[in-house]
Amino acid sequence: MTGAPARLTAGNDLPAEVILNTLAQPLIVVDGDDRLIYVNQAAEQFFATGANALLRRPLKNFVQADSPLFGSLEQARESGHSLFGHEVALASPRFGQRLVSLSVTAIPDSLGYGVPGQVIVSFDEHSIARKMGDQLVHRNAARSVTAMAAILAHEVKNPLSGIRGAAQLLEASVAEADQELTRLICSEADRIVNLVNRMEMFSSDQPIERDPVNIHEVLEYVRRVAQSGFAQGYRFIERYDPSLPPVPGNRDMLIQALLNLVKNAAEATQPEGGEIALTTRYKQGLRLTAPVGGDRLDLPLVVTVQDNGPGIPEELRRHLFDPFVTTKPGGRGLGLALVAKVVSDHGGVIECDSEPGRTLFRLLLPLYRGETP
Repeated sequence: MTGAPARLTAGNDLPAEVILNTLAQPLIVVDGDDRLIYVNQAAEQFFATGANALLRRPLKNFVQADSPLFGSLEQARESGHSLFGHEVALASPRFGQRLVSLSVTAIPDSLGYGVPGQVIVSFDEHSIARKMGDQLVHRNAARSVTAMAAILAHEVKNPLSGIRGAAQLLEASVAEADQELTRLICSEADRIVNLVNRMEMFSSDQPIERDPVNIHEVLEYVRRVAQSGFAQGYRFIERYDPSLPPVPGNRDMLIQALLNLVKNAAEATQPEGGEIALTTRYKQGLRLTAPVGGDRLDLPLVVTVQDNGPGIPEELRRHLFDPFVTTKPGGRGLGLALVAKVVSDHGGVIECDSEPGRTLFRLLLPLYRGETP
């Protein structure tokens, strides 16, 4: 290997890079100066950076220079043996902090590649295993809100007709430029009525009705609603992968879940300097059991909502999706429990990474593959 991905073969003319790119574990190769000379697709996703931006650049550009990873690289070169590390913390401004297991192996000079000091590193992210446990925790938290579903349905539906009627009256008397806002009020009122009519979904374990949903249309709708109301003055950053296929899901439920996350992000920051980032991307490798039916689902679609607020206290993170857990004065702690319920019903997983200046909620969802599950 000399500075670009190698074109190796693994028998029957099957390129080795095809095999490496199918691995769920991130794998990289560095040279004697710790510059990246090979990355597989899982590594691109791990570092949230494409191969063109990674290759030929120092590893310290992407991992903190004081990481124990660099000591392991030197030890592997000096000993010529493979090294293994468990619960190694990797920190980076690109992906925050992650806990991983490492496998570090020096490539023997005797193989004749002509560049001494090359080392292969593979990562096994601990959060993958943790997701399976968190999935059960979040489902239990989601079930806790079902007892409140009937009460919420009864209390919310009564004032909606008055709100919608008032919006229709306003539409006839405001300027044409402001009519979009009154129509937005009517649209939101109709959506809430639809949600209330389906409230029984939240109090049963029956499968939800799913259709192919364009997640970018959902995010764009959520952004417009937020910027027209509780998130006025905030800076929104959108980083979307336009090639993603639809999600098999319920559009209104996904809107409700993402609205809750965006509202939390807005409340965690201030309009002056407050930033809310909405991101979608494809991530290979995670399979979990669906909550109904026991089917194995791929969860490659990643949707993130990130803010630059002060972060979530450490003591609350483990129970963040439980009902009545909140950091907001006067808050009831139901929003994230409802989000957990919606994500679980879609067969997905939600997780949270938080530190001062960066809080990120990550939804991992299945992709629509031509038929409704």
